[in-house]
Amino acid sequence: MTSLRTRERLVQRLREEGIRNPAVLDAIRNTPRHLFVDEALSSRAYEDTALPIGLGQTISQPYIVARMTEAVLEDGVPDKILEIGTGSGYQAAILAQLMPAVFSIERIAALLPKARQRMRLLELRNVRFKHSDGCAGWPTNAPYQAIMLTAAPEQIPPALFEQLALGGRMVAPLGPRGEQALMLFKRTPDGIESTELERVSFVPLLGGLG
Repeated sequence: MTSLRTRERLVQRLREEGIRNPAVLDAIRNTPRHLFVDEALSSRAYEDTALPIGLGQTISQPYIVARMTEAVLEDGVPDKILEIGTGSGYQAAILAQLMPAVFSIERIAALLPKARQRMRLLELRNVRFKHSDGCAGWPTNAPYQAIMLTAAPEQIPPALFEQLALGGRMVAPLGPRGEQALMLFKRTPDGIESTELERVSFVPLLGGLG
């Protein structure tokens, strides 16, 4: 279940689906995804599929994690990234292996203790978590060279664009259920440029605390 061969099969599948960045593929290979799901689902941890983590949330499909990570790295490695939606902590663990600092916000308090525990277990010390409304971002550490949303708003909260550095990249699913697109936004001197990457399906981004 957790053998290198099992992980290598997942990495090979991601290559076949178009993931090219070798650092991203290495991070996927090196991250024990079975630690981020309930024990009852651990036998499915290395399938390329989203899985439930409780409280109405999911751990994203590995392909989507890799695709979003590759997109934020396209112009180089950002000094720091803001992640909206910690969930299980799996995406944060991937990011932490690839860039100096990860700031991750989760609105559901009950998810954070396990995420923190997993970072300690994996000795990833460059991740900071906050229980907060992700729609407000984390202004005390702004601006961010990269921002990633792991839940889908129907419109990007203005505070997040405000916290994106000039030249920075934001990757986010956008739109109502059944009509979502994975978007790449770049902040330029002339404003925000947007590119649709592909169609996706994410849980909705909710405001407030849970």
